[in-house]
Amino acid sequence: MRFLFLILMILPGFAMAAGGATEPTTTKTSKECKGVKVWDKKTKTCVDPQDSSLDQDELLQAVRELAYAGRNDDAQGVLRQLHDQNDDLVLTYWGFTNRKLGNRALANTFYTRAITLNPDNILARSYMAQGFITEGRVEEAIAQWREIKARGGVGTWAEASLRQAIRTGLTYNY
Repeated sequence: MRFLFLILMILPGFAMAAGGATEPTTTKTSKECKGVKVWDKKTKTCVDPQDSSLDQDELLQAVRELAYAGRNDDAQGVLRQLHDQNDDLVLTYWGFTNRKLGNRALANTFYTRAITLNPDNILARSYMAQGFITEGRVEEAIAQWREIKARGGVGTWAEASLRQAIRTGLTYNY
């Protein structure tokens, strides 16, 4: 299931490389659920993440959706409910939400932990490097872009969005 989630994260990159930006799927989690709640398709209600029928990958998708909607505190509430806090994607989203909340040093700590666990986590590399761009640390962003390419990430959303951020100085929110 984790492999499927990674594929879903990478495939949108091809649309980005072809000229169109991709966004997370919007569901009732971000449209109808308030606070730290997720839409449970089985019960057709908004529920606490720990009470949902969603697996870790589905909860990570809810985290991404909430973060894209600007609900980073709620996204972190869902992250807190995930059983494997040492999963590199969980750490990646802890980094992302902390960066969006302005906690740059803490974000980089999470990204670094994710990359240490999985050096091929190109999403963590891209998000961390986009933070570097906003901080004016372009050389460090370029180093991560090179790592992404070296790890087979050419043409993925992670690589294409970072390449564009390096070129323009504009970063992505998802």
